[in-house]
Amino acid sequence: MSSFLDTLRYIFRGGPPETGIPARVRAEIRAREASSERLIGWVQLGLVLFFSTLYAIAPRAEGSAGFNFVPVALGIYFLFTVSRLVLSYRFELPNWYLLVSIGVDMALLVGLIFSFHIQYGQHPTFYLKTPTLMYVFIFIALRALRFDPRYVLTTGLAAVAGWLGLVFYAVLADMDHMRVTRNYVDYLTGNTILIGAELDKTMVILAVTVILSAVLYRGRSMLFEATRDHAAATDLRRFFSPEVAASITGAEMQLQTGEGTLRDAAILFADIRAFTATSSGLPPETVLAVLAEYQNLVVDVIVQEGGRVDKFLGDGILATFGAIQPSATYAADALRAATRLVESVDAGQSRFSAAGWPGRLSVGAAVAAGTVTAGVIGSKSRLEFTVIGDAVNRAAKLEDANKIQATRVLTDRPTWDLARDQGLRMSPVEERPGADVPGVAQPLDLVVLSR
Repeated sequence: MSSFLDTLRYIFRGGPPETGIPARVRAEIRAREASSERLIGWVQLGLVLFFSTLYAIAPRAEGSAGFNFVPVALGIYFLFTVSRLVLSYRFELPNWYLLVSIGVDMALLVGLIFSFHIQYGQHPTFYLKTPTLMYVFIFIALRALRFDPRYVLTTGLAAVAGWLGLVFYAVLADMDHMRVTRNYVDYLTGNTILIGAELDKTMVILAVTVILSAVLYRGRSMLFEATRDHAAATDLRRFFSPEVAASITGAEMQLQTGEGTLRDAAILFADIRAFTATSSGLPPETVLAVLAEYQNLVVDVIVQEGGRVDKFLGDGILATFGAIQPSATYAADALRAATRLVESVDAGQSRFSAAGWPGRLSVGAAVAAGTVTAGVIGSKSRLEFTVIGDAVNRAAKLEDANKIQATRVLTDRPTWDLARDQGLRMSPVEERPGADVPGVAQPLDLVVLSR
């Protein structure tokens, strides 16, 4: 019983509770619903124009001597539809207005059907056979465009109430002449009422309403989840490179630790000099503002040269070239990025000063190329997409060596030669063969690109 009541509350509420759904996701759902309301308005306008055109060009029906309510109904509905459409572009239509709109739809349809017996001078049972009743399914289907079971349910129940009202009026009118029959032929050929036929029509309207509501009941849950997942995927692209985000969100199977790919790639490490010592005396908001300026500048350079930021390490940055997406010029691109990075930081000193950094902000960078493994590491509950390999270690050690070597951009001879083979046109500042690099077992032939 409790489960049944929860389901009813779920339907009347219009979907799953908003508890746990971020405000930005709720805002996106509301924006989609507002867009759906505008779509409903345009469809309604199209329908009224279509039927008005048909009515205008069709020959006048024979046997109609009474007042013709059709032009009046179409005119009223046209004005209401236009006003509703205009309002939907000005603000988000409130729930009460949507309910009024449903009431207007059904009132006009029921009123139009009711008018037929006046127009044709027949007993009210006459209008029970009009095909105009079929339009009720158009109104019910229109409400399904919003993907909210409440409005479909309301429209269907209003249609049932309106039709039953017409049936009861026809049964009770002119009671001295019995109009109820059980003969199907009499029902089809005369102004009589076949109760079973009217119940069939009522049950069909109810069935369509319930089925559509059930579909939307399930579909709205999927809409909430899809919207939440879409927002999460969009956020994911801000934390990862586009290729990594796409590989995560578009994976055919759930990613597992240990999955990886061998790639020939270049690794770039960049680090701000004396950042810890300087930032310790600054307010936290100033430190973060300076980091934001620095990272925005550096990331732009890396991306422009074809690289992807793997992670931010405090004031340090690890970027990859050719690890996520294969490249034929990964080493050349990485070295161009490293030198441009340092030059851009030099040129952007005013940005850092404006953010509150005292003195000059200086950065060091290093590049190493080789075969790396790009893939997923971590535990079952916490995964990370990263790169592993000797090139990653060498790049980190070379960046540390910048301080000892009094340089700002370093690489090793194999990486330099590879970059030259890949089309790099750049002259080294200095070459230092057989240099000892802390953390590296064998001496390295260093190539200095900036001091």
